[in-house]
Amino acid sequence: MHPKHLLLLPLLLACTGATAPTNAVQPSASNVAMPEAKSFHALSATDINGQPVSMESFKGRKILVVNTASECGYTKQYAQLQELYAAYKDKGLVIIGFPCNDFGGQEPGSEAQIAAFCEKNYGVTFPMMAKVSVKGKDKSPVYEWLTSKEQNGVMDASVKWNFHKFLIDEEGRLVASHPSGVGPLDDEILNWVKG
Repeated sequence: MHPKHLLLLPLLLACTGATAPTNAVQPSASNVAMPEAKSFHALSATDINGQPVSMESFKGRKILVVNTASECGYTKQYAQLQELYAAYKDKGLVIIGFPCNDFGGQEPGSEAQIAAFCEKNYGVTFPMMAKVSVKGKDKSPVYEWLTSKEQNGVMDASVKWNFHKFLIDEEGRLVASHPSGVGPLDDEILNWVKG
């Protein structure tokens, strides 16, 4: 049917008393509204002591989310993460660590063992969550959001190793994704924290 005839279809149907065929006009992708991205603040997780944590409690603060491991070549980044947190926590930064055993089995311990390791070796005081998966079918809801453009509205991302960093702004919007090799005190992160 010629496109201009589609405009006459409702009038024609009204005159004849017929009903429109179900496949007469299908909405195109351009006029179907996409669901609005969910804010990071709508998520929740369980902390390393088994207590629920609403990400809404971090509203108005910049958030750095990092998947951690105790037996990784990047484990020394705990020291830089703690240094960054100590320097900027009173200026609106929060760092949230998610222990993860997805890469090389480098976080085999229990939550209690991980907490003790972080405190003893690095004096970690930033929030640490319970151990999660950051990839695959058991991926945590927080990492589903971080890695899916459909959920975060910004980008698809994949976590390829331990100490991958995601930056979230004060409004709960994903800002950036940085691989393990970008350290917590590198310019890409420091400039964002200070900005």
